[in-house]
Amino acid sequence: MHLPSSRPLRIQVINPNTSLAMTQTIGQAAVQVAAPGTEILAVCPTQGVPSIEGHFDEAVAAIGVLEQVKQGRAAGVDGHIIACFGDPGLLAARELASAPVIGIAEAAMHMATLVATRFSIVTTLPRTLIIARHLLQQYGFEHQCAALHAINLPVLALEDGSGLAQQKVREKCLQAKQQDGSGAIVLGCGGMADLARQLTQELGIPVIDGVSAAVKMVESLVALGLATSKHGDLAFPVDKPLSGMFSMFSQ
Repeated sequence: MHLPSSRPLRIQVINPNTSLAMTQTIGQAAVQVAAPGTEILAVCPTQGVPSIEGHFDEAVAAIGVLEQVKQGRAAGVDGHIIACFGDPGLLAARELASAPVIGIAEAAMHMATLVATRFSIVTTLPRTLIIARHLLQQYGFEHQCAALHAINLPVLALEDGSGLAQQKVREKCLQAKQQDGSGAIVLGCGGMADLARQLTQELGIPVIDGVSAAVKMVESLVALGLATSKHGDLAFPVDKPLSGMFSMFSQ
């Protein structure tokens, strides 16, 4: 059991890519839904990939996620959020952490099943659709997902100021509502975190951002006195000598 302390709750929100603009967008979305007194620490790695759009990107980004989790654990944060829809390094991060670790894809999918029997996913590039399908299978939500849609624009288009990516997200969400028979829509990118509330109002159905969902999940777990189990496969990593750049993870 992880009993909450009397100090304010602190949640580390990790953007696994190196984009400071996207980190700011993600952090603001987290702050908007956080309970009074909850402190949001939005961070990103200083080295890695500027956006995550494939298996290679995820593998690189996972190292940065683990580095941030290690720093957050040393700082005594009460929970960690991995704010990329691929949930890169999620299980490894749970091994490294004692506090709860939530991935935004997992959080959004869970929330969607609480408010609708079927949901659709709207994400960025078509090549990332298979990653989302793998996560649906892994998390057990394959049969609840009616369809997946891609706006066919890169992740960083959400930060270019043109508004084109945001408009395409709206169009795909409307298409999902009209054609899929879904009761809810999951936004499949951390950079879409600031769109959910407005789209929920415009479409008249729940549009779920995983960053916001993950914040409320961490708050709930801490309030319940629950943390990552250290019994079994999520126990702390086996203590062994690590070399080169990985020596930073030595216990």
